[in-house]
Amino acid sequence: MNMADVLHLFGDALFLVVLIVATVVLPSLLVGLIVSVFQAATQINEQTLSFLPRLLATLIAIMIAGPWIVTELTDFFMRVMALALESVT
Repeated sequence: MNMADVLHLFGDALFLVVLIVATVVLPSLLVGLIVSVFQAATQINEQTLSFLPRLLATLIAIMIAGPWIVTELTDFFMRVMALALESVT
């Protein structure tokens, strides 16, 4: 395994991390924005009101995207191991 392979794997790993984090965080951000607009419109200043919907949105996003996340991580791990074994032989 040469330096180009390592840099390519590192770039792929960073992209995968950003993709997975965005998949989990973006629904929470959207729900937080909607709740904030609702709070601003109704002038309700309760800090805990936005916590539960954001938590539920994050959990639902993890439940829906969980199999895809595990598949992507497994595929990446298999690529890393294949390159490692290829460099050993």
